[in-house]
Amino acid sequence: MTDQATDRSPEIQGALVIHPARGHGRYAAKGGSSSPREPQARLDEAVGLAEALDLAIVGAQLTPLRTAIPATLFGKGKIIEIGDQIADLGASVVVIDDALTPVQQRNLEKTWQVKVLDRTGLILEIFARRARTREGRLQVELARLNYEKSRLVRTWTHLERQRGGMGVMGGPGETQIETDRRLIADKIRKLKGELEEVRRTRNLHRASRKRTPTPTIALVGYTNSGKSTLFNRMTEAEVMAEDMLFATLDPTLRSLRLPGGRPAILSDTVGFISDLPHELVEAFRATLEEVQEADVILHVRDIANPDSDAQAADVELVLAQIKLGPDSDRVLIEVWNKIDLLDGDERGAVLARALRSDEGTGPLAVAVSAVSGEGLERLKQIAADHVDTGDEADVTLASGDGQALAWLYRHGRIIRRTDNEAGDVILRVRLDPQALGRFGRSFPNALVQ
Repeated sequence: MTDQATDRSPEIQGALVIHPARGHGRYAAKGGSSSPREPQARLDEAVGLAEALDLAIVGAQLTPLRTAIPATLFGKGKIIEIGDQIADLGASVVVIDDALTPVQQRNLEKTWQVKVLDRTGLILEIFARRARTREGRLQVELARLNYEKSRLVRTWTHLERQRGGMGVMGGPGETQIETDRRLIADKIRKLKGELEEVRRTRNLHRASRKRTPTPTIALVGYTNSGKSTLFNRMTEAEVMAEDMLFATLDPTLRSLRLPGGRPAILSDTVGFISDLPHELVEAFRATLEEVQEADVILHVRDIANPDSDAQAADVELVLAQIKLGPDSDRVLIEVWNKIDLLDGDERGAVLARALRSDEGTGPLAVAVSAVSGEGLERLKQIAADHVDTGDEADVTLASGDGQALAWLYRHGRIIRRTDNEAGDVILRVRLDPQALGRFGRSFPNALVQ
């Protein structure tokens, strides 16, 4: 194992947080962050991540980066400047809000003589602290090992030793770094096997739930969007909910009573974040299967955040990675949370947009406040309208009528879909009477039986 796994000293206190503000140079065209968020917002988020790891922020800054240097990310002059700041501030850890290569991380640590964490390493550290269940710990450990196996590039002398066979000096053998890689690969295989057992157990639980017709509703959203507060308000549960990034990690399921008395299961999942490390997306696939199996997905958004649209785009990117993009057959409702933080005019505009959302081509939206409870009854009613209630109808659409097809996926539940030889799409869909009437008026060319 490398020092990435072992160098977690409690003496690390002061942190300097740096967000490389990429320009339009050669590197920006090839890589870097995929987030459209403004640099200052990204820096603020990085500070929040560092604080979630209990680091004391002694400095935070945007550092212009036109072209990334392969060996050190920053140029020589900037490295010297940052080094002087580290000494002046007394920082013992530097957080780089970007993805560092193993070589860049090693060279920066060697030059500055402090611990350097990149964005992926920082998020992994937070997840390692927050995981409580066995499944969560397995998933975090798997993600950590996948991240660390590429970090075995240290030039320490013990990594250059060779171990020969049968106790002889020289001869065939493997270097210490090769041994470390082999041990990590063995551990990864073991963890994947254990997670596969977890996945099988979850599938059995889902199969058991499906035998009783209880619909499932899953909460997804950007970290700190208020999912856990909303979950507690809707289910009267006591899940940890704080103004902190990744306050909760492990998925939680609770029963929910929908309007009319019908029971449902509400699932709270881990919050998403921009540039979510691919190691975590892969490792948490077992947990995200709860979202894949849900009848209705509630995408919780912090509508009071200036970056709400950018955050929503990041969530949609992760959903697409687990095959829950716009073309999936899952009902997705946007929950515009935290309207209690908006002023009068802005609040009125958001409420009006939410009420008109079912008339346009965008997603259905409900404006709520998880803190005050405003809008929650309407949210429950809309969710109830989309979980196996209403009338079934056979709808035939022309092959090019994608707008009508998308409308049905947003507002109804597709039970069956077939495509005939003429290219027509034939659907068996369940819609509440009001939605079915709106569909007929909006798409008069569709054949409804």
